[in-house]
Amino acid sequence: MPVLYLGHGAPPLADDERWTGELRSWSAALPRPRSVLVVSAHWENDPLTLGATRTVPLTYDFRGFPRRYYEVTYEAPGAPELAREVTALLDRPVAHDGARGLDHGAYVPLKEMFPEADVPVLQMSLPSLDPRELFDVGRGLAPLREQGVLVVGSGFMTHNLSCVDMSAGPDYAPPSWSAEFDDWAGRALAAGDVDALLDFRRKAPAAGIAHPRTEHFAPLFVSLGASSGQEATTTVDGFWYGLSKRSVQFA
Repeated sequence: MPVLYLGHGAPPLADDERWTGELRSWSAALPRPRSVLVVSAHWENDPLTLGATRTVPLTYDFRGFPRRYYEVTYEAPGAPELAREVTALLDRPVAHDGARGLDHGAYVPLKEMFPEADVPVLQMSLPSLDPRELFDVGRGLAPLREQGVLVVGSGFMTHNLSCVDMSAGPDYAPPSWSAEFDDWAGRALAAGDVDALLDFRRKAPAAGIAHPRTEHFAPLFVSLGASSGQEATTTVDGFWYGLSKRSVQFA
């Protein structure tokens, strides 16, 4: 299977017909996975923790949105076999939280990509935000690709809500810091420059503004590790409220 890093945005991004269409087209071109392992920007927990392995209610990890966003359901099957495989592969403590449902970093994109909710899904926490540690976690997960598992990192290529104008609408021109970081990241990913990406805090333009806290970039490092550092192809690009939606596929 390939490995993905995708931008999930806030729940209203699911109302963007262009974006949802791009996700549907992307998933239609993928081999059908046996199961999906997703690591989202919205779950940090150390020790590394695996979520529910049966169908449980979603985790609505956001506030202040209209009621309809809290009524979304996605009843994908759990993946207990995948949980056992992940636990066996990783050379580190692995905890289990059987009550934690998928958060919006997982279910918002997966609902568009696999709308029938017929592919088993397992969510994994970010055990830290350290790029090299997460890269090593991804490398440990790489054998799952041969078993038909789709490894997905879910974040956003730029993410600083304090420096964008939410009143300007979703299609306004991105600020220079967002455009510059996105351009740098796109070129580094296309070149397979793993060292630069892992050292993005020093190598990327405007890194501290594009990611004042790095949880939305961090899932990329898991995907990089699982892909063994392969070059990436951009599958979704553009900006939403000035933030980069760039999403990529490795192999």
